[in-house]
Amino acid sequence: MAQAEDRPALQIALDEVNLERALGYAREAVAGGVDWIEAGTPLIKAEGLEAVRVLKREFPDKTVVADMKTMHTGAFEVEIAAKAGADVVGVLGAASDETFEEAVKAARKYGARVYMDLISVPDKVARARDAARLGCDYVCLHMGIDDQMTGASPLDVLKEVSDAVDLPVMTAGGITTETAGPAVAAGASVVVVGGALTKAQDIQAEARKLRQAIDTQQAIASDRFRRYGSEAVREAFLQCSTSNVSDAMHRKGAMDAGIQARQSGARVVGRAVTVFTADGDWAKTVEAIDVAGEGDVIVIDQRGGQTAIWGELASESCKLKGVAGLVADGAVRDIDDIRAVGFPVWSRWVVPNAGEPKGHGQIGLEIRCGGQTVRAGDWIVADDMGVVVVPQDEAQEVANRALEVLEKENRLREEIRRGKTLSSVLELRKWEQVVG
Repeated sequence: MAQAEDRPALQIALDEVNLERALGYAREAVAGGVDWIEAGTPLIKAEGLEAVRVLKREFPDKTVVADMKTMHTGAFEVEIAAKAGADVVGVLGAASDETFEEAVKAARKYGARVYMDLISVPDKVARARDAARLGCDYVCLHMGIDDQMTGASPLDVLKEVSDAVDLPVMTAGGITTETAGPAVAAGASVVVVGGALTKAQDIQAEARKLRQAIDTQQAIASDRFRRYGSEAVREAFLQCSTSNVSDAMHRKGAMDAGIQARQSGARVVGRAVTVFTADGDWAKTVEAIDVAGEGDVIVIDQRGGQTAIWGELASESCKLKGVAGLVADGAVRDIDDIRAVGFPVWSRWVVPNAGEPKGHGQIGLEIRCGGQTVRAGDWIVADDMGVVVVPQDEAQEVANRALEVLEKENRLREEIRRGKTLSSVLELRKWEQVVG
């Protein structure tokens, strides 16, 4: 492993589509100790190489990186990036050797450097070894955002790659103050940070913390910008609203507006225990309490029936057992007493009349509730706005994406507080769909 400079560099990845916002982020980050400034691929696609020109004019003494993700025409793309002011240009590791050879020739001609981006390369160590042979100046161990959402981290293979090559190693992909220091300890010479800076309310302060983590090679604890594993899905979802989760699922998963919160301020996250029953038949709904475990949510398909299949005594039983809540496509009663118990309920109807325990129906099968398919074990997220169903095999990814939505909203909120309007922050007119 070789060092890129006298000390490991901190690089900000400006993966934005708004040049003015990106420039503002860069100014704050540089004030906090950032060394390298990257025009990310989204920024280059949205604003062209003018983004590189602007960054180089603004920060002439900083290393400016163009994340071109070049796949072919290596010489041409490196040339235009270098002429725009890029000091370092990225070429995808999946590109051919010939593309790298041409890219390196152009880099030498125009005074730039080339890094091999290992994003989505299956055998990262083998391809990293090729980087030196092909004349690259750096190799970048890059874990893409979609892979991060499933729990992947560049630190999983960073030391192996660093030990395999005699080139400076860049590392990118969900890096935070908790992982920046360990990344340097594992061999990184350039630590690339995107969201943990651009989503921070105080970018300058976050950059200082990252700089400290890099210089000390220590993890600095943070409760922000983390990626959660499958064992922490509940913890992740509890930080998010149903709006965040729905956005993360591309506006899918939400039960219809008829399924309403019967209390205010409750947020519930748990695995579904599914029940199908006939209108007014509350036997299986009550028996489901014996099946449900702590933290579970009982979800009932009553086909919208208007005779109550749930009440205060069932809620009391659930509360004592630790069941998280109830969602019913049907009717409940005793709602004042249920609220007093403190057991969260979402239902289609509230009525006074109950039925009889006839025993029809079944527990644990696939049901429909609020227009959504629910299977036993699926994740239920519910709050004042309604209920969202997350299939259990997608839960980890959706939870991380929902947190990403929340974190981006937090940054937007900060910019609004600084005096901008929402439309100006998002440049809505620029991104309105062209018609005709």
